Amino acid sequence: MDLTQAVWRKANRSTSNGGNCVEVASIPETVAIRDSKNPNGPKLFLSHNDFRHLTQTLKNL
Repeated sequence: MDLTQAVWRKANRSTSNGGNCVEVASIPETVAIRDSKNPNGPKLFLSHNDFRHLTQTLKNL
């Protein structure tokens, strides 16, 4: 998947001090997730519905 035009944003709960940082990019029909410390590393791709389900599940932990 070509992510050269993806606009990545840091998750609201990520810290700016080099800690655990997750970035997301919304692309057509998909949400991409990556580790901000390793932007060229592996990415996780979820449908928008699956991403909503994931975030709701994490909020309820």
